[in-house]
Amino acid sequence: MTDKRESRLRRAARTRLRQHQLDVVRLAVHRTNQHIYAQVLSTDGAKVLATASTLEKDVRGQVPNGGNKSAATLVGKRIAEKALKLGIDRVAFDRSGFKYHGRVKALAEAAREGGLKF
Repeated sequence: MTDKRESRLRRAARTRLRQHQLDVVRLAVHRTNQHIYAQVLSTDGAKVLATASTLEKDVRGQVPNGGNKSAATLVGKRIAEKALKLGIDRVAFDRSGFKYHGRVKALAEAAREGGLKF
């Protein structure tokens, strides 16, 4: 019997395989109970082009708790503006096997509002 983590990683691997075949820059999201992280990765996945998380000093000053939707929204806006500065406007959304719900959804919608297309 598999546990939750193994199931999530298996779902993530399937998604990443499809995204690799598309050969597109991807926006990867990882969440923990206390924080949420977002990275823009190159098409081959070898290079991190931009990052944003609730651990950043600017974000920590604006939200007291990094594990809620408002923090995820702020991270989504920050990753979108950093990606647009690099000239990246199209990405594939990699939710890392997490459900598209709650904080992951809030981050994705904020990134879309910030100008990213996926």
